[in-house]
Amino acid sequence: MVVQAAAEMGLRGLRVAASSLFPVHAPLVGHFESGVVRSIYTGYVAGPVADAISVGKLHDVAILQTHGGRARAIESGELAIDIAFIAAPTADDYGNINGVDGPSACGVLGYAMVDAGCARHVVAVTDNLVTYPACPAEITQDYVDFVVAVPCVGDASQIVSGTTRVTEDPVGLSIAKTAANVLRASRLITDGFSFQTGAGGVSLAVAQYVHEMMRDRGVQGSFAAGGITGKIVSMLEEGLFRTLFDVQCFDLDAVRSYRENPHHQAMSASLYANPSTRGPVVNRLDSMILGASEIDLSFNVNVSTRSDGRLLGGSGGHSDTAAGAKLAMVTTKLNAGSFPKVVEQVTTVTTPGSSIDVVVTEAGVAVNPLRADLTDLLLSAGLTVLPIQKLYDLAQGGVKQPSYQRVPDESRRVVALQEYRDGTIVDALLQV
Repeated sequence: MVVQAAAEMGLRGLRVAASSLFPVHAPLVGHFESGVVRSIYTGYVAGPVADAISVGKLHDVAILQTHGGRARAIESGELAIDIAFIAAPTADDYGNINGVDGPSACGVLGYAMVDAGCARHVVAVTDNLVTYPACPAEITQDYVDFVVAVPCVGDASQIVSGTTRVTEDPVGLSIAKTAANVLRASRLITDGFSFQTGAGGVSLAVAQYVHEMMRDRGVQGSFAAGGITGKIVSMLEEGLFRTLFDVQCFDLDAVRSYRENPHHQAMSASLYANPSTRGPVVNRLDSMILGASEIDLSFNVNVSTRSDGRLLGGSGGHSDTAAGAKLAMVTTKLNAGSFPKVVEQVTTVTTPGSSIDVVVTEAGVAVNPLRADLTDLLLSAGLTVLPIQKLYDLAQGGVKQPSYQRVPDESRRVVALQEYRDGTIVDALLQV
């Protein structure tokens, strides 16, 4: 809605610095082609916008950041935000905002907090304008310049997607159970345990197994963090964690919990993962469960592109949590259809292998040589520990290698740069 209004005003050459871009943002592609939008900065991009960037429709090179890196860049002034338009599920006429009330309630506004705190101008766009003062107020009136009432800011039912449900795939469940056993063998599941998992099906299954282990052993963890799902909420409500740190609600049960439970607390993207603060929450994680599009023999992980180089997502909090957690674990199948997921060299480096400790597959577990201390613990627990080279061999065996029509690199321009959390460039994405 905002970019369409800018187009109608005749504005051109805009930079969109959204925390994430999804298929719902497909209309941006037309604004690339017309020149209204010239450049993109974001932590994650999928769907038609990602496809358009991959084939070179964006005029400038897209910058792919981590969630913590984006917060760092904004707060340092490296990424200057002229105007932050914040979709506000509830706002009053003076700019107090919350995400828990109204027809578009989405929960925590962790990414918008950073934008509101640093942008030169802040506009709250709401479909639930309430009598002053709005309570609670996650973003307060002293940060907001304008309030605009519109009929609708979004469809909250679409917060829940197919990626936020526990997998029912037997192979995925087997991987999840092994991952939970790795945590137990590493002696991390004790009182004070801290944990984060993603919202993918296998990650949620890991959370389910960890839930059972903590309950059976009478363990109370200190906190769970990240984008929060109903599965993590159930662990809080059973007393398995003392509190939750939430940057973004991944489903409506998490929205309800944040509204009702004082132990379910918000955190900004900066508090979550900014490496330049006095101390991001990721630094206190005992374990993080990560996914992978590809992982290579050096433990580098790709979650930015497909094997053909086409943009499919980005780091989000992947690199941030891998760097901060005591045990950063990647769960992945050996193959996705005809594509091996354990490869000699990843198509795109998203998270450097130096911060990945363990890889869990259906065939066994590989431990990064930098974490040799873990190998004896896992073997003592009866887990199958294999060199990463062996997982590579198994992934390659019997798989028909996909063939691409390769265009020489010198004839393809760089369409995106993958930043690490400190702002350094870890890889470049070429036009496909």
